[in-house]
Amino acid sequence: MIKLSIQGMTCPSCAPKVHNKIIKLDGVLDVSVSYAESLVSITPSEDFNVQSAIDALESEGYQAYIEANSCYTSDQFVSNKKDLHVAIIGSGSGAFACATKAAEGGAKVTIIEGADVIGGCCVNVGCVPSKILIRAAQLAEQQRNNPFEGLENHQPQLNRALLSQQQSARVEELRHAKYQNILDTNPSLSLIKGYARFKNANTLIIDKPDGDQQEISADRILIATGSTPTIPAINGLNDTPFWTSTEALFASDLPEHLVVIGSSVVALEIAQAYRRLGSEVTVLARHTLLYREDPLLGEELEKCFKKEGVNVLTDTSANNIAHDGKHFIIDSNNGRITSDKLLVSTGRHANTEKLNLKAAGIQVTELGEVMVDAKMQTNVEGIYAAGDCSNMPQFVYVAAAAGSRAGTNMTGGDVSLDLSTMPAVIFTDPQVATVGFTEAHAKQQDIDTISRVLPMENVPRALANFETDGFIKLVAEESTGTLIGAQILAHEGGELIQSAAIAIHNKMTVAELAGQLFPYLTMVEGLKLCAQTFHKDVSELSCCAA
Repeated sequence: MIKLSIQGMTCPSCAPKVHNKIIKLDGVLDVSVSYAESLVSITPSEDFNVQSAIDALESEGYQAYIEANSCYTSDQFVSNKKDLHVAIIGSGSGAFACATKAAEGGAKVTIIEGADVIGGCCVNVGCVPSKILIRAAQLAEQQRNNPFEGLENHQPQLNRALLSQQQSARVEELRHAKYQNILDTNPSLSLIKGYARFKNANTLIIDKPDGDQQEISADRILIATGSTPTIPAINGLNDTPFWTSTEALFASDLPEHLVVIGSSVVALEIAQAYRRLGSEVTVLARHTLLYREDPLLGEELEKCFKKEGVNVLTDTSANNIAHDGKHFIIDSNNGRITSDKLLVSTGRHANTEKLNLKAAGIQVTELGEVMVDAKMQTNVEGIYAAGDCSNMPQFVYVAAAAGSRAGTNMTGGDVSLDLSTMPAVIFTDPQVATVGFTEAHAKQQDIDTISRVLPMENVPRALANFETDGFIKLVAEESTGTLIGAQILAHEGGELIQSAAIAIHNKMTVAELAGQLFPYLTMVEGLKLCAQTFHKDVSELSCCAA
């Protein structure tokens, strides 16, 4: 059964006209028309071409769109609808992943972007520039405090403006290679500059930079508008020149004292980077660090921060902020703090306020996130969402995976996104890496667990590197020994977590993990050693002992 949504039927007498038009087409076995539902249901033969029905209806002044729940095989769907139109609001990772997949499926794709540049948050003001800043800060810290007695420490010579220029150049390079080049070389993709909002479930109104408006209709629509920094309601804050992460990443000057309000992932990464580049840094955290994670992660990371000179004030909230022209004055429940720069980084929220989602009947959470199922489908047929604007975790690789699946499903596929073994990394130093259940999360699911913690001083590579901060913690189901979670705090800890994720995905027991071959003097060998601690004392083993 093929279902077509029809626009333009203005009275009940239109229904028999539509019926008579469709029933005469080659390959149509039966047809029914519902004026009330604006729907045509076609029973086709194998050689039916759905595009012929769409063209026939358009010749009579109607607009027709293939319903997403049409019972039509993927091969038929793709081969017969080369003119399927997909509209994508946004141009970030999720948007382009969807665009390329939909184009592979035979669709014509229109990407709509209101910002000055394409690419979204990650490449422009997020992942890429932040990792450049973090890496530069890490090298500065190694010059200042390297652990080897035969290498003399010295103060790094920093040119913050030059570093910012290098960041911007690499961002532009990657934006062109990973986004603009795809747009330029794929004839199925086109770009409209402007801000889109819904007129109805099939039509978007685009407010263009020159003040004009344009309406486009599409068979499928993806919402991929990303997120924006959340600014807390602190008295006086909006009257001050505070930074968000964007300003902090690209600032050309280094502040003497930077105060960071928030303990989000971004807050912690930037706070440590600025401390390593030479600023005095104070972090105001409403709770403990990483309070949603295993408590040991936050406790040990705070120790590492304080060892580097980052002033961490937990259980601290700012209640009034002022700026005297040169300095910020921050009043909190822990007293008054002054600084020359202030970074506010308390999280991000979905960019959905201006989309007029109600016009299409799209459901959102209390936070404004578009609600999707595992197939990226919203509650409205034919409308999908991916990335930070949805109720999915805010990670760029989740956005890309979601966009890819949306593009596949739009063009006749049937794929889902499984987040049960989704790894996450915080790029502090040591890095925080997690996957699966913590003990507390497992308890909430009534899963009895057993766990082990291996300090990094028991990992030979960490000893050889003279970098023994942190630990590896593995969580297993008590009754079976099956690995269900891993929490890691370690230098380059992000390089370990995918091995743990694969082990969890494949339902390995800790005994099976302990029995695997791991190369000696690698950090990932720590997973094997931690798995061995479920049954033996690894401190008593010789090097390379199995």
